[in-house]
Amino acid sequence: MADLIQLKDSIVKGRLNDAVDLTRVALDEGTDPQLLITDYMITAMQEIGQKFQDKQAYVPELLMAARAMRGALNLVQPLLVGEKSVTIGKIVIGTVFGDLHDIGKHLVASMLEGCGFEVIDLGVNVSADAFVKAVKEHDADILALSALLTTTMNYMKTVIDAMDQNGLRPKVKIMVGGAPVNKLFADQIGADGYSANANEAVHCAKQLLNIQ
Repeated sequence: MADLIQLKDSIVKGRLNDAVDLTRVALDEGTDPQLLITDYMITAMQEIGQKFQDKQAYVPELLMAARAMRGALNLVQPLLVGEKSVTIGKIVIGTVFGDLHDIGKHLVASMLEGCGFEVIDLGVNVSADAFVKAVKEHDADILALSALLTTTMNYMKTVIDAMDQNGLRPKVKIMVGGAPVNKLFADQIGADGYSANANEAVHCAKQLLNIQ
């Protein structure tokens, strides 16, 4: 019989194979897939996220936990097709044009996904037009922009202006982050939210969508 507490611990500790094996056993035993996600996988990511915030865990541990969670989630997601309760919101994320940095953005995307959001990751060096297209195509609730260079952070304003010009600004919340970005800059360019790290990004996204 699957030990679901052990499943949660496996994700927190970044043990991919254990997380996958325990998820498989739980599903074979008829455990509700939605229960696995909400009560164990999301809880695990919240726990490792809090440890990261409290400096009890670091980037490698967070990435390993996200990898374990994704491995388990890959088994569960096909069973959830058509269920509206699968995600709590849809987020398009990417590193802005001219910037090829991926680790921070990847971390944020993994945390958001692990905490129940559907995440469309556009990767790095993403143009304003590509962000506009993705927000339209996926009917996104939130657009998350990342930059790691002072030379590229101003492109975030270009993206926000493009959302405005295409009539999307009232429909999508925009959050920004990255090493050179701060709350003052976020306010100046007209973003709705700012986060300094991956765990904060989850709280920010939930606040923007009024999710408890």
